[in-house]
Amino acid sequence: MVGVSDWQTSGHPPQPAPAPVGRPLLSLTLAALMDDVHAHSGAVYLLPPGEQVLEMAVMAGLPRAFAAPWERVGLSAPIPVAEAARDRRLVWVGGEAEMARRYPRISVVLPYPFALAALPVATGRATYGAVFVTWPGAHPADLSAWERDHLTAACDRLAIRLERALDKGHPIRPEPDLLAPAAMASVAGTLGTVEAARMVARLPYGLCALDLRGRITFANAAAAELLGLPVSGLLGTQLWASVPWLNDPVYEDRYRAALLSQQATSFVALRPPSDWLSFRLHPSTNGLSLRITRARAVAREGRAAFQHGDTGTRLVTISQVLSLAGALTEAVGVQDVVQLVADEIAPAVGSQGLVMLGSAAGRLHVLGHRGYPDPRVVERFDGMPLTEQTPGTHALQNGVPAFFGSRQELERLYPALDTTSGGMAAWAYLPLIASGRPVGTCVLAYAEPHPFPADERAVLTSLSGLVAQALERARLYDAKHQLAHGLQAALLPHSLPSLPGIEAAARYLPATQGMEIGGDFYDLVPTAGEAAAVIGDVQGHNVTAAGLMGQIRTAVRAYTTVGQPPGEVMSSTNRLLIDLGAELFASCVYLRLDPARGQVVMARAGHPPPLLRRPDGKVRVLDLAGGPLLGIDAGATYPTTAVALPPGSLLALYTDGLIESPGVDIEDALAGLAERLGEVGDRPLDEVADSLVRHSGTAEQRVDDVALLLLRAVPHVP
Repeated sequence: MVGVSDWQTSGHPPQPAPAPVGRPLLSLTLAALMDDVHAHSGAVYLLPPGEQVLEMAVMAGLPRAFAAPWERVGLSAPIPVAEAARDRRLVWVGGEAEMARRYPRISVVLPYPFALAALPVATGRATYGAVFVTWPGAHPADLSAWERDHLTAACDRLAIRLERALDKGHPIRPEPDLLAPAAMASVAGTLGTVEAARMVARLPYGLCALDLRGRITFANAAAAELLGLPVSGLLGTQLWASVPWLNDPVYEDRYRAALLSQQATSFVALRPPSDWLSFRLHPSTNGLSLRITRARAVAREGRAAFQHGDTGTRLVTISQVLSLAGALTEAVGVQDVVQLVADEIAPAVGSQGLVMLGSAAGRLHVLGHRGYPDPRVVERFDGMPLTEQTPGTHALQNGVPAFFGSRQELERLYPALDTTSGGMAAWAYLPLIASGRPVGTCVLAYAEPHPFPADERAVLTSLSGLVAQALERARLYDAKHQLAHGLQAALLPHSLPSLPGIEAAARYLPATQGMEIGGDFYDLVPTAGEAAAVIGDVQGHNVTAAGLMGQIRTAVRAYTTVGQPPGEVMSSTNRLLIDLGAELFASCVYLRLDPARGQVVMARAGHPPPLLRRPDGKVRVLDLAGGPLLGIDAGATYPTTAVALPPGSLLALYTDGLIESPGVDIEDALAGLAERLGEVGDRPLDEVADSLVRHSGTAEQRVDDVALLLLRAVPHVP
């Protein structure tokens, strides 16, 4: 292998020797690389030509199941190996806390102390893949210069080999993983096989040997007796699979923690009905040794505390994180996120109080809180300048979590902070970081003093990353929601004018999907001795449709004001829509009311027909003559129809969002609307409008917005 010093001396990149035919290039390269930098696990990813997905080609030192979620990763994925390939640079993660802060998706699955380096496998011509290697948690927080040089040089050599193989038409394929145990001096080799077996048999405690996949390769008689199974029933099986009372993710998690961190881990477990056993795992790069003893010295209360304290946070990580992550993706607005954290995350980690903080214009803002008997304790932080010396402002500005296991710890760092009236005794201040910038702080409060061990801090920090992403999406949604409502409110009438001989009421309901903005509109325009009314629907449910709707409404008003009759108003609006070049269509009903004569003249452009409730309570559908949708044919004409409107008559104009719903025939829906209008038509007009929109088939889930305009003829008083 060409050394880094040769490269530095010559000034040229090392030229790799061609790999002998049939030798596993990736496996040999990875094994040599791990040995050079004393890493205990790693993997090589390949990037197929023309694709944007990294595929794991070989893994060493750990079962592939540890990295199962990342066997295939997109180049845009927020994980170190994808970032290294995407940016063509080395990515270093110095430990558990940094992993939780920068890559919460990894940390929630592997919340163990380990360090990781990811590097691109690339030449000046192309990127061919990426490599990652890991070290135990005892590795220094910084990557040394010699480690960096060895890693970079090895990946450069691998990239050249991959490039040459591809040029020759022999691309490198995935290879079997490296899980074979390393050569080592054995007890049998030192003492002799028979004497070694006798020595192990004499020990008063259980001993088991586990391979890297967790399978038992050796167990002495004492282990079999303690576990309640014969040795033959244990060999070749995983402990948590062969022993029924150890069939719990918590115990498997201890094995994973030991293997990935290369640190001894332990747990206690109850062998029914009343025997407590202590398990201690001692890992190495070729497997694990397990010691099993009776836990007689542990008091009943101590056992319970040890069992839950040592593994409780792991329960959150393993069995709940997928559910929590899935629930967070369903949160829409900021208050949805607050409610979800209060209902699911806070109870899962044992917290009794919650405060969600955000910032705007240099000040803190309380986004929501739960669990505080006196809301004033929390609300006093709303509007607080970010320059104030509080743990909430520090976490938000610095992006570093802070944990206070007791009131004394908090007061020691923040003596001016009043903590006496909140009723809480411990706090976790978790910065919410999304897209590399802080979006808020999640404060979890505990009613009793609460120590925060390192593994629990990692879990909380990881969960805060998921909460941050959900909060960022929710804030963006809320901002769009406010923009949509503001735009819609500006484009629709704020109120309807009071007209002689006419009562009017209108309702507008946004769609419950998307941006909650659409192209439905209505208007009522007073004219000399008469009134004009219009209702329409522009194609689409976005800002473009809403903007075009505003232009159409303005045009109709202008054409009405200059005195054009209904047919000409429709024709003029149609030509305007085509001239605007918006490539959107619109349906419309326009009418001119003459209360003194008890008559209405209507023109229709592809819009659902109005409903007329006569004074005797009977309702009929006005099948008006009309023309095509606005915006299709510049030469289209729109014939008009005159309809009698005596006092007591009620005219209902609506958009298709009121009657269209999945699985319902449009004729049946229209008949249902007519029936409801006949039943409620004598009530006050606002009550009629509320009843019609409340009992429509789309009242709960609307894929389209809804506009309704009701016009009732009343006795005209000159």
